[in-house]
This record gives sequence, structure tokens and C-alpha cells, in this order.
Amino acid sequence: MTALDPVPPAPSGPARVRIFTGPRILAGDGTEPEALAARSGRIIGTGTRGELRERHPHAEETELDGALLVPGFNDAHCHPSQAALARTRVDLDAVEDPAALRETLRRRARQAPPGTWVVAQPHDEHRLGPLDRDLLDQVSETQPIVVIHYSLHRAVVNSAGLRLLRYRTPRDAPSGGRLGTRPDGTLDGHLVERAWLDPWLPGSGKVSIAQPGSPERQRAALAEVIAELHAKGITSFCDALVTPVEQKLYADALAAGELTARVGMLLWHAYADPARLPPPSPAPHRLRTVGVKMMLDGALTGGTCRCRDPYNSTTGTGNGLEVLSPGELGDLVGRFHRAGTRVAVHANGDEAVQTLLEVIESLPPGTLRHRIEHCSIVDDRLIERIAATGTIAVPFGPFIALHGDRLVDYYGERAEMISAHRSLRDADVTVAGSSDYPLAPADPLLAIRSLVTRTTGTGRTVGPRQRVGFRDALDIYTHGSAAASGEAGTKGTLTVGRLADFAVLDTDLGATPPEEWAEARVKSTWSGGRCVYSDRRRP
Repeated sequence: MTALDPVPPAPSGPARVRIFTGPRILAGDGTEPEALAARSGRIIGTGTRGELRERHPHAEETELDGALLVPGFNDAHCHPSQAALARTRVDLDAVEDPAALRETLRRRARQAPPGTWVVAQPHDEHRLGPLDRDLLDQVSETQPIVVIHYSLHRAVVNSAGLRLLRYRTPRDAPSGGRLGTRPDGTLDGHLVERAWLDPWLPGSGKVSIAQPGSPERQRAALAEVIAELHAKGITSFCDALVTPVEQKLYADALAAGELTARVGMLLWHAYADPARLPPPSPAPHRLRTVGVKMMLDGALTGGTCRCRDPYNSTTGTGNGLEVLSPGELGDLVGRFHRAGTRVAVHANGDEAVQTLLEVIESLPPGTLRHRIEHCSIVDDRLIERIAATGTIAVPFGPFIALHGDRLVDYYGERAEMISAHRSLRDADVTVAGSSDYPLAPADPLLAIRSLVTRTTGTGRTVGPRQRVGFRDALDIYTHGSAAASGEAGTKGTLTVGRLADFAVLDTDLGATPPEEWAEARVKSTWSGGRCVYSDRRRP
């Protein structure tokens, strides 16, 4: 018989014990118990069904329908609040073609109060066609319009928008940003990186050009997004771009009892004061501040990340954009480090990763572990330095499957080490799972398949040396992500004392070839022992 785990002190109150069994269980610590016992939202025992029944004779028993039970998936870097806020603006996911896009924008421009921004997102040029200043001027010459790209790294505005932003020539672009131009050198309306980020995220006391919809619509949209994430088996996520707008949105959802996911927040640095960080949440296992976010370079799939050697970038310079200078980065990281606050720095290219590591290596020693968001292009020496500094890596999960062919076109042989999950784990680096949703699908099963196979949509294998096994991929998207937010002691495994957060799959991925995983689905998702999603729509 399997020995039972020790029982922690009973929580106050007559909370009822619930025993879960049915599918094969992977607890995440190398064990495969037959059943789990939970009370007050936490695991209080694991073992055989008979053992747990004997120990808890009055427990409610739940036979789960499915083939495999795993710890709840945890997306360590995504943007659910941005996905929700997009639905409160002009939601381009609901627009079918370029003609419908123009008509939708015209209708909203006619309805908007004079001088207020019309905000539309997310724009996908492959589906809705290219946009520029001239096309948006056909929609309105007087109402400022901004259309935000799905990557969140760039946007397009019309002439009225350019005037409000005081962008007249390419030289008006801020450091770390770029303004697109026509063949004659005049502006075409495209704002790249800080030329767009600064008006969008201007900092405390300033007004963003991308205002959200009503608080009621914001909360309804957030509930929709979280329900969609639960349907993918996600019980926790880290929102990697939070301003006071998103903070209030999450706090209001928590106060209303509507926040069914566990949320970590990375505060955008322009809104974070090291001396006055937000107080702890009243429910820290449901909503908590994880750290402060900043951005060092551009986009991996957009060809604007900063690399040590030239590549076929979209900037036309042979390299990407430096969004923050080394001096600016060092000052920001140093101030938050001294305040005891983790920083999470977006660094895609190997030059950006190197610059960040130089800053981290210069900090006073301590136990505070910072994060590299994306950490996309690395080599063995950079990985050694990441490990030596105790820095946490948060690489993209599904990007080889989704964008591998394009990444080879951009970066050549360097693509072999993009999202180097195997080498990072072999160096004992803490590695978390990340989708960057809604920039990419939030589906952890897609990401896990990508980590295991490193195969693109065309069947091409990119970087086979970076493949990981199924158990490693699962650990990355559960325990690794929990460690990235400082919560490895409370979630990420289904062991005594951890939160009873788990997902039930209809396929045993550990006993099925990866080529058959594309059809795998989530049967149900549970947070704190409560069902938050079921394909049978059970409460």
C-alpha cells in the first residue's frame, strides 16, 4: 500500500473533505496517486481510494470523467486583461474582412465625441489587410483613430492622430521607437515600439490614448476571457502588463467574487514607484503583485528584437530596436532591486539578454530572483550566466510550432536556440511556461506539443536539441510557472498543502505519441477543488 502524506493542521470550520479519483493522476512530484483528498481548497491527502476513504469516511467522492489528471496549467506571461479590454473597444476579432473593418471604424467615429480617440484592436494584417494613414483618413479626417496590432508592439493612426501626438517627421520618434514613412519620406501612420508605447502607457498622472470601455463591460469581458482560459485547463496566470486600469479591473472582479483564476500581476514600470508599491491583496492566493515589468527590445516574430549579429530585421537596419538604453535599464532595475521588488524584463535578442545580465550581475548580492521575459535567443555562455545569477527564464511555449519557419527566415541558425527550454533546464535554470496570449493562442496543450516536438506547421523541425520530454514540458507549465511568481510552495504540484487546482484531459498524453496530441482536449478544470469549467457544463 502507498503511504499517506502527512496531514497538515485542519483549517478552522467544519469544511467538508472531497475525494477525487477516476483518471490517471500525475501529481507533478514524480508520484501517481490513485486519488486526492481536498478540503478548504487545498490537498490534504494522496494515496489509494481505499486509504483516503478509510481516513475520511464522511468525504464526498467525485469520480472524474477523463484519462489524465494534471496540476492546473499556469501561464507565466500572458495578457488576459488586454484581451478583455480589446472587447470593450472596437473588437476586430468580430470583424470579418477589410471592408467590414472600414465600415465598423466609420460607424464608431461618427458616434464618438469630437476629439476623442477611436481605439480598435487587435489588427491582423493577414486577415484584415494592411492599414496606413491614408486608409484611416478615408474613415475620418477629423476624429483621431488608433488601430492596435495584435502584437501590442505597434499601431497605426490617421492624420488627426498624428497631429494630436505631434508626430510630423520621422525625427519626432522617441528614443526606442520608430515612425513609418512613405516613399517620399512623409509619415505613413505606423508607430513602432516606444512611438506607440509611450502614448499608450504614458505613466502615472497622464492619460493613455487607448482608454477602456465602461467598468461594467470591462468586468464582463474579463469574465469571458477567464472562462475561455479555464476551458484550456488554465487555473493560474501572470498578467505581464498591468497599469492602474487593469489593477482596478482585477480588484473589482475579486471583490465581486468573479475572479475564478489565480492572477499574478506585473506592474508596468511607468506606473510603479519603488517606495509606494500596492499593498497586499486581501486574497493573495487569488490576486497578487508579482513584480515590475519593463521592455528592453522589440518583438521576436516582428523582427525588431536586438541581436549581437546582423539579421533580416524589419527595421531595415540589420538589427532591432533598443527600447530602453543600458543606462535607463540599469537605473530602473537598480531602484526596484533595492526596494526588494522583482523585475521582469522583456528581452528577446541575445544582445538584449546580455545587456540585462550585465545589469543583474552588477546588483548587490541577495536572494531576490529576477525574470527574463521571453529570453528568446541565447547561447550556452548566456545560459551559464542566467544560471549563475539565479535568474528565472520565461520563454515562449508555442512559438516554434506557430512561427518556426518565419523565425528561421529572420534569424537563420540562431533559431536552433530560440526558446532553449532543454538547455536552460539542463543548467538548472527555473523555466516557466508562457503563451503571450492574446498574441498567440493560450492553449497549453499546443505549447506542450511544441516543446516536445519542436515541429512547425509545415512539418519542419527547428532546434531538435531543445526538445524536452512530456513530463518536463508539463513541469514547465505548472511547477515552473509557479516558481516564477514565487508560489512554488503553494501550487504547481498536487501534493499535501498545495492548492487543489487541476485539469482533467480526455487523453493520457504520457501514454500517447505526440503526433496524436493535436486532438486532445480538456474535460474539466478545477480551482481550489471547485469546478470552473466542464465540457458537460456542470456547475
